[in-house]
Amino acid sequence: QVQLVESGGGLVQSGESLRLSCAASGSIFVITAMGWYRQAPGKQREFVATITSGGSTNYVDSVKGRFTISRDNAKNTVYLEMNSLKPEDTAVYYCNVVVSRGLLGTYDYWGQGTQVTVSS
Repeated sequence: QVQLVESGGGLVQSGESLRLSCAASGSIFVITAMGWYRQAPGKQREFVATITSGGSTNYVDSVKGRFTISRDNAKNTVYLEMNSLKPEDTAVYYCNVVVSRGLLGTYDYWGQGTQVTVSS
């Protein structure tokens, strides 16, 4: 089992910043990738950003240039620095970790979510 603990959400005004953190613990063999998804009110959960164990990053177009994903492999922690926040960024943000267990395959784990609210 892998547990993810998220923190850093809150209420901010447009143009301000927040930094989300997600720490993974438990029975981890190899972390293939860590990332963030979000779910706005009344909408489906969407991909936001990911970072592989090798450091490659990927972002949804709407956050490029504003959000930065990073990691600390030694601490099994992923971060999402969110700058120039907009009201449309308001959502519950979920941490995601993909773990490889060799011949046992690959598994996904999710955090409990942290609320980010951006006022206009």
